[in-house]
Amino acid sequence: MTQRNRLLMCPPQHFTVRYEINPWMNVQRKPDAAAAHDQWQQLVANLEPAADIVLCEPAADAPDMVFTANAGFVFDGRVVVSRFRHPERQTEEPHFADWFEDAGFALMDWPEDVRFEGAGDCLVDRGERRLWLGHGLRSDPRAGAALETAFEVPVHTLTLVDPRFYHLDTCFCPLADGYTLYYPTAFSAESQMLIRSLIPAEKRIEVSDGDAQAFACNAVGLGEHVFMNRSSKALRSTLAKLGFEVHESPVTEFLRAGGAVKCLSLNLDDPIV
Repeated sequence: MTQRNRLLMCPPQHFTVRYEINPWMNVQRKPDAAAAHDQWQQLVANLEPAADIVLCEPAADAPDMVFTANAGFVFDGRVVVSRFRHPERQTEEPHFADWFEDAGFALMDWPEDVRFEGAGDCLVDRGERRLWLGHGLRSDPRAGAALETAFEVPVHTLTLVDPRFYHLDTCFCPLADGYTLYYPTAFSAESQMLIRSLIPAEKRIEVSDGDAQAFACNAVGLGEHVFMNRSSKALRSTLAKLGFEVHESPVTEFLRAGGAVKCLSLNLDDPIV
């Protein structure tokens, strides 16, 4: 790899399931705190050879703050801090805003009435100069135009239709050299057509329902290295043939809240081609 990116992560000190805002969450099936801590520490250890880990302080009033991918969208030292749809997560906004400001990032202006859930729903393409925005379940479709204005980069919007895959990063993962891992049925028919029209067939990697439910698309791609919760032998073989090495890092306790490896990290240096 030619570049070591910084990944923002948040220790799971206060992580639990206090509310239900996606189909994976069940207040009767809370994560085991000790197991979650161990899985998070192992994920950090697995990522450290490929990236520099930057930590933010967890807040007691924000149990989902561990999912730093939702903190905001970062590009070139600038950040749009998330405007969460659900009140339960809006407590995270000032904590993340303070962290970004203290870390020297420029906070971008954003329309107050436009919901936008950061790098959970906005992903950088790794082959073309463009962004992908998921909407329909959390982020407002108007976020696309606002992002184009803020960063002067084309934004392609994709409609999410399966509540299990409520953020774009749960079902769509841009990888190096323009390859894209995705779960087609998480998208509307029109969005599936758009993906096929913009990403060449040889660059599209469709995952099975089993891999999708194991959050294989909720992966962190760092060059040829792909970090994910779990993958089938078939998916690992497909990725290996394309030059990628899969590193499994089980985060099953976090799946109880609907998040996996990508949700647990925010790339602070993801370049737009």
